[in-house]
Amino acid sequence: MYRPDYQGGSIVNLIASLASGLGSPPGPYPPLVDVDPHIFSEARNLALILVDGLGDGYLCDRHPGSFLARHRRRPLTSVFPTTTASAVTSLLTGVAPQQHAVTGWFMWLREFGMVTTILPFVSRAGGLDLAAAGLEPGMVLGARPLADMLEAETLMFSEQAIVDSPYSRATAGTARRQGYRGLDGFFAGLREALTAPAQGRRFVYAYWSQFDATAHHEGPESEACAKLLQEFDQGLESLAADLAGSGTLLLVTADHGFVTTASERYVELSDHPELAACLALPLCGEPRAAYCYVRPGCEARFERYVAERLTGVCELRRSRDMLREGWFGLGDPHPELERRIGDYVLLLKDNHVIKDYLAGEKPFHFKGVHSGLSAAEMFVPLVMCEA
Repeated sequence: MYRPDYQGGSIVNLIASLASGLGSPPGPYPPLVDVDPHIFSEARNLALILVDGLGDGYLCDRHPGSFLARHRRRPLTSVFPTTTASAVTSLLTGVAPQQHAVTGWFMWLREFGMVTTILPFVSRAGGLDLAAAGLEPGMVLGARPLADMLEAETLMFSEQAIVDSPYSRATAGTARRQGYRGLDGFFAGLREALTAPAQGRRFVYAYWSQFDATAHHEGPESEACAKLLQEFDQGLESLAADLAGSGTLLLVTADHGFVTTASERYVELSDHPELAACLALPLCGEPRAAYCYVRPGCEARFERYVAERLTGVCELRRSRDMLREGWFGLGDPHPELERRIGDYVLLLKDNHVIKDYLAGEKPFHFKGVHSGLSAAEMFVPLVMCEA
């Protein structure tokens, strides 16, 4: 199991370097090690492209001759857990989950009195629209948007379907938001944004999720994923050529990688009623890093069951221990962080997954999963190309 390297080798440290290069005062995380800081401060345009789900090992093994691989500088670690909700929030705020306290797809929010699905910003049970009820993601985020701290014209570029979502609005801050449709629209919009006249320096954050969606449904080793990344790679190489001489620094990274799984590797909580009886809340967090809220007085029973029945499937850790050991980040934690990570964490081994289902939720099995601590999930590439 691999740990995030918040001391200088994670996606959070990449943002520290980028933010410093764009005039932001120092934050709680040090800049990247082994990367010249002047490369960030001297570029006229900086574009950070996030390929959701692109693991470093996958890129190196499956696409070694690609434009991405040729411009790969080093691997970075993600954050814990290795999932979009936590990692993208880190990229858009410059701090780890220790401070922003977005701890996974499903989150128990004491302030709202419910388990929520944080990115679509709905209740887990019933999918109730929290924004329509007058709630906002900013009420639970513990960090300012990155865009509010930069001395640069800033654009946040994402799919049309999510560009105006509550989460996008909360994390974009003062940045201008722009949507796109399809991969052609992605590169056309980036090209236009990076060549348009600007008053000063410019920062563009561009998010592409199609690789992640395909890896979930088809599996990361599928031909569909390989073809999709090849198309992205060709588009990126063409973009870099069109930007030659513009003083643009193109940065490409990811939020997490993937492992392949199978339906027989899914642990269904309904098959373990004694374990479920120990829980005060549904499983929270992620299917490979599940937070367990244990009923008072059931701790020994819960620990004994996991040790006797699930020892080959997962490792059981006390949440407080993981917080104390620095898995979620450095420095002072968000005041609600401890409540958002439960009493215990189930860290799934190999390619196992654990799931529970609430009323109205339909069982499903992804072929590709993430949020665990394998090298395939934890390490993402840092690609740098000066145009």
